[in-house]
Amino acid sequence: MNTWTIDPAHSEITFSVKHLMFSKVRGRLGATSGEIELDADDPTSARGTVTVDLAGIDTGMGPRDEHLRSADFFDVGTYPVATFAITSIAHRSGHMYEVAGDLTIRGVTRPLALDATFLGVFASMQGARRVGVSATTTILRKDWDLGWNVALESGGWLVSEDVRIEIDLAVEEVAQIVTATDAIAA
Repeated sequence: MNTWTIDPAHSEITFSVKHLMFSKVRGRLGATSGEIELDADDPTSARGTVTVDLAGIDTGMGPRDEHLRSADFFDVGTYPVATFAITSIAHRSGHMYEVAGDLTIRGVTRPLALDATFLGVFASMQGARRVGVSATTTILRKDWDLGWNVALESGGWLVSEDVRIEIDLAVEEVAQIVTATDAIAA
């Protein structure tokens, strides 16, 4: 079992939610960090925590981003990060896995399952070992006290309850990072 660290330059968490019942608003969450204990030959062995900076949320529209940072949604002044702690991983078929864990947003922790694809182990341009993972899930906003909404005169809601989340992570073996850094310094 080795320690791997998330590479924020090659990792991204995005989301989409329905607006006015028909259009989609897409956005990116802030910087992602964390360490994962993993045997690269056995993805089901992974354990660790992923941390997301919620103040960095970006939908491409400043006023909307500020509203999402406010107490109506993430309340980043009080809860600046969200975390996902991996509790188990089950192999489904081929490169497909189910990653189970505890997602904490606004101080509320609930279990969450992700459908994940293990993209394999590869070497970076500097020779360090990396692992790639893509995952998706859908959450209900109200389960994490993200319930702000406005009823529409025509029926329905301004913001849908369902939020689709897509995750692309690259992690690099810590021992390899030290070796590559030492080689550059020499």
